[in-house]
Amino acid sequence: MGMSYRRYLSGERIYGCMNCKTHLATIHTMMSRAFNGQHGRAYLFDGVVNVIEGEPDDRPMTTGNHTVRDIYCVKCGTTLGWKYDKAYEPSQKYKEGKYILERNLLVDVQ
Repeated sequence: MGMSYRRYLSGERIYGCMNCKTHLATIHTMMSRAFNGQHGRAYLFDGVVNVIEGEPDDRPMTTGNHTVRDIYCVKCGTTLGWKYDKAYEPSQKYKEGKYILERNLLVDVQ
């Protein structure tokens, strides 16, 4: 496949993987802090970098059924959260294509 390169982000606040500090997102791509994950508080982001997406999976969540993909750190493979592929409830459609990163799995890099 070839060598993969990680993206490095710049800005006032950068979130990274808690294990290897690989850059994932900036505060400017955060849409909401009002989410919960498997490990506590979670943040909704419009875009993230340096992740690998798993296979789609239909899951019942507190806001209805969604098709999601787990996301993993490209460097160390730590599960970081998930990506929303499809929301079945009309009121939840805004989540499609967005990412959840769990706060307890993140570190402030900068």
